[in-house]
Amino acid sequence: MSLMPNEPEAFARQVADLLRQRRPEFDVAQTGPRELIVNGRRLDLENLLRLVATDTDRGREIVEQYLDHLFDDDSVAASALPWELAKPKIMPRIQPVSIFDHLSEEMVAHVPYVNDTVVVFVIDMPYMTVSVTTEQMIKWDLEPEDLDDVSRENLLRYTPDLEFRPLESSEGGRAVVLSLQDGYDASRLLLDRLFDRLAPELGGDFLVACPSRDMFLAISADPGDFVDRLRERVHADFERLPYPITDRLFYVTRDGVAGTVAA
Repeated sequence: MSLMPNEPEAFARQVADLLRQRRPEFDVAQTGPRELIVNGRRLDLENLLRLVATDTDRGREIVEQYLDHLFDDDSVAASALPWELAKPKIMPRIQPVSIFDHLSEEMVAHVPYVNDTVVVFVIDMPYMTVSVTTEQMIKWDLEPEDLDDVSRENLLRYTPDLEFRPLESSEGGRAVVLSLQDGYDASRLLLDRLFDRLAPELGGDFLVACPSRDMFLAISADPGDFVDRLRERVHADFERLPYPITDRLFYVTRDGVAGTVAA
């Protein structure tokens, strides 16, 4: 059993120690209860802390794998890819706008979305994903909308035949869940044909919950009691799970996806 501390400051201190052991050439400093500065760049540990909380018995192993992948040479190689090689690897991710509390908005390639979220773009590598920077986008002579189009096309090809699992409800509502756990479950909200695929099962316009990166739950818009109960579950998942996005529900219609105000 390889446990990590569950108190944020002690957790950050142990992560810093592990990183110094694995990469002694790095300059590592702890600057807060949930953050490190590594070679002058901020490393937010909130997602890693939540990730470890889902499997505490493997805490140290999870942290070591995370650090190895984060500082793998692939991340450097990805940043230097020419567009012809990068294009088929570009994928979309929905993120909360709060990511810009700690990142420079001007440095991250993205497009605005609904529910106080943005769509960012990543290069999908064998063992990790690397965010596309504005500098790369300019080097490729592209606009954010170009990356948006390409990433959605790649997402559709990534798993063209999605299987949504129906869930039973005693209140009369209908729901389906998608759980591929491939890092893009929530991103399927961006698929153009989502309404045509799910509206017949959910009775027309429907709601989608994406509290975290690896969760996609589509539900019928009625009855109200059913929706309210699921809102509570979505809020709890948003507070608990790694890679949180939003506790608001997305409203999906034939005309597109709209945001909703949290209850």
